Amino acid sequence: MTEPWVSADEIAEHLGVTKDSVYTWIAKRKMPAHRVGRLWKFQVSEVDAWVRAKGADESSPKDEDG
Repeated sequence: MTEPWVSADEIAEHLGVTKDSVYTWIAKRKMPAHRVGRLWKFQVSEVDAWVRAKGADESSPKDEDG
């Protein structure tokens, strides 16, 4: 069975952060997200792997391109 896609609200709740943090991480920290029309969708396994790889670590250098 394939993993379901979740919304920004659901991934924010899963991580215990605000939706604004999620959008910031998409833009500046390359959080794994997929645009579907006007909505961002996520797979929890991708986001969990990104967090474990320290993608959300505030002490790591930010992406200066965005």
